[in-house]
Amino acid sequence: MSPKSGVPCLRSILALRPLLLLLVLAGLANAALPQSAPAAQSFFARRNTFSFFGAYSNDSSHILLGDAANRKLLEIGAAYGRRLFVNRIVNWQYNGEILPVALESDPVILNTIDWTSPTVYKEQFQTLQSGPCLPASGTFTTTYNGVVYSYNYTFTCSRRWTIGEAISPVGMQWNFRPRHKLQPFFIGHGGYMYTTQPIPVTNAGSFNFTFDLGAGIELYRSPTRSIRAEYRYHHISNHETATENPGIDNGLLQVTYSFGR
Repeated sequence: MSPKSGVPCLRSILALRPLLLLLVLAGLANAALPQSAPAAQSFFARRNTFSFFGAYSNDSSHILLGDAANRKLLEIGAAYGRRLFVNRIVNWQYNGEILPVALESDPVILNTIDWTSPTVYKEQFQTLQSGPCLPASGTFTTTYNGVVYSYNYTFTCSRRWTIGEAISPVGMQWNFRPRHKLQPFFIGHGGYMYTTQPIPVTNAGSFNFTFDLGAGIELYRSPTRSIRAEYRYHHISNHETATENPGIDNGLLQVTYSFGR
């Protein structure tokens, strides 16, 4: 065996546990035996992975497809991953997520109307905004059929949190440099989200489709346990199944704890 052919093998040896390292070195010492493929333990790549995560976005804007602005998103969930293929370059995995907690927040304007003519009374109601909430106040007066209509108005801003749940059964994850403890990765999912009331505006739907694309780093604390930090582009849309479909684009920051074998 030439020195050049032994370089990849020596690199893989450095990642093995002490006992396996001794066994591999003993095998290399016997020139009559063929060189074996790298052992599975040389990779930081679990066959089955279970994860718990939290994700948050403090704002939304028109990143790619969504138009609804100033929406917040909070998600808490779990995931399952299954290794499909691994070599020294990439660890390709199936990844599915379930989110029992998916909270979405919309800007709300509280409208206060104080009628002064032709009668005196007050009314209040809330409206969801497709864009950021802008407070305002003033006086309005008009005359119709000889009758003067006049009122003072005040618009104040608040938020409405909507409870929901989501599942993303279609997903893939690609980790690079799987022989190293610190691995960059790409990830993507498709699924749906159901909320207790329409989001992000009143005439939109409670059932929405979702997809996300993200990238980050995964740090293996041991061959079976790791922590991930990532950024995702996350989109919510009812796909024109409701009267209005402004869509929501969020930039999610997510932290994940994973374990398995």
